[in-house]
Amino acid sequence: MVKLKICGMKYHDNILEAAGLFPDYMGFIFYSESKRFFSGKIPDIGEKIKKTGVFVNQPIDEVIQKIEKFKLDAVQLHGEETVLYCTELLRELEPLKKGNKKIELIKAFAIEENFDFDILEPYQEACDFFLFDSKGKARGGNGVVFNWGILRNYTQKKLFFLSGGIGLESSESLQLFLASESGKKCYALDINSRFEKEPGKKDIEELKLFGSNGFFNNE
Repeated sequence: MVKLKICGMKYHDNILEAAGLFPDYMGFIFYSESKRFFSGKIPDIGEKIKKTGVFVNQPIDEVIQKIEKFKLDAVQLHGEETVLYCTELLRELEPLKKGNKKIELIKAFAIEENFDFDILEPYQEACDFFLFDSKGKARGGNGVVFNWGILRNYTQKKLFFLSGGIGLESSESLQLFLASESGKKCYALDINSRFEKEPGKKDIEELKLFGSNGFFNNE
């Protein structure tokens, strides 16, 4: 089953409500220019949900500091981080493993019609997953869906997160995409702005409806 990440969480009680739906990942944005910038204390959401920190072109030592402070399980890079940056960060993450459980590194890329997937090749060994998002004015959370048909051109083996404007109305098209050849490499869905009452505050009832289509594990 495809995994699910709820991103852009901001408010304590809303975080706990969303955690009660048992997503696989929950994203907290540590990019100060985001409307969903997180600066509070992450409540106890259980060990099964991977706390994911989202960063944009930030110094590696700042990323490490946030990992240690918030006990993050995954890091998502949503800027123009280079292969060298990712490689160095991976090296820094190694000693922070929780037992045999490594901290995952997700590298995001903004996709548009003429996206050159060849630029991903050097990143193959520099991250654990790719994330494909819509190209927009903001660094994610634009509420716009890109043409998933473009992913027919993705030939690398690395699994990816699918992001960008996914909402309730996407359920049927998602099922079709996940059943396609391109969808076989989709590891997780990343949902955010289309399920919000305001930036950072998720509509729990809409999340439940989305989950009723089989997108939550409910363990």
